[in-house]
Amino acid sequence: MATAIYRGMTRQELDTAYSNTGRLADFPGLMRDFRARSEAFYAARQVRRDLRYGPGARQTYDWFVCGRSDAPVFVFIHGGYWQSCVKEDFAFCAQGPMARGHDVILAEYTLAPEASMTQIVAEIGRLLDHLAAKLAGRRLCLAGHSAGGHLAAMHRGHPAVASVLAISGLFDLLPISLGQLNDKLQLTAAEIAALSPMRNIAPGAPMLVSVGAEELPELVRQSDDYAAACRRAGEPAALLHVPGCDHFRVLDDLADPEGVQLAALAGPVLGAGPG
Repeated sequence: MATAIYRGMTRQELDTAYSNTGRLADFPGLMRDFRARSEAFYAARQVRRDLRYGPGARQTYDWFVCGRSDAPVFVFIHGGYWQSCVKEDFAFCAQGPMARGHDVILAEYTLAPEASMTQIVAEIGRLLDHLAAKLAGRRLCLAGHSAGGHLAAMHRGHPAVASVLAISGLFDLLPISLGQLNDKLQLTAAEIAALSPMRNIAPGAPMLVSVGAEELPELVRQSDDYAAACRRAGEPAALLHVPGCDHFRVLDDLADPEGVQLAALAGPVLGAGPG
């Protein structure tokens, strides 16, 4: 009989509980759609591609310009469980923030196993330091999806960050360390303790924690628990279950200028966001 290793789940059940792609009938088809929409968006917009924030091959970002030199900036960090995907897959997400008057930056970072979690988190910090020097005081909304949601939450205390949107994030790394997702990450006990946002709630920017209402229960629980913990600590954190969305379609809502996530960011709790 298999042994339960986390919240009553065996390793196989835990792997299933975090397999966002496993529940889709055609994940490759979904990614082809994302890439096609992103390619069309690149072709239609003014963008500076593969700008550098560090010497590493993937320490780059793309900058979509809305046309105002003083526009606030929406920084988006893609997901892929810290070990897959590229920024170019998700350019279509920039449509919503740009329509609300933001420049949009798509961030890239080194993936595991080439980089450890410690190195990945540090790279996003380096990007923010670079942007803070370059943007000269412009408002910055730091957003990320899935693994990117984790990375955004880790940096909500950065002085350049005015607001945070953590979408379908992973806020406690312990369950990640106990399943197949850890094969490439090789998380250490020290990393789990230091780099889990749930375990390191400190003063930071107002934050919207959003998750698709139809996502896997573990993903919903992680968002619910983290938002609640932030509020208990006195930190401004709103929680949003995005209606009708799974782990990937929640990005369609972000790409919609009238989507519920952008509307919530512009609301009274998080008025520093796109609006």
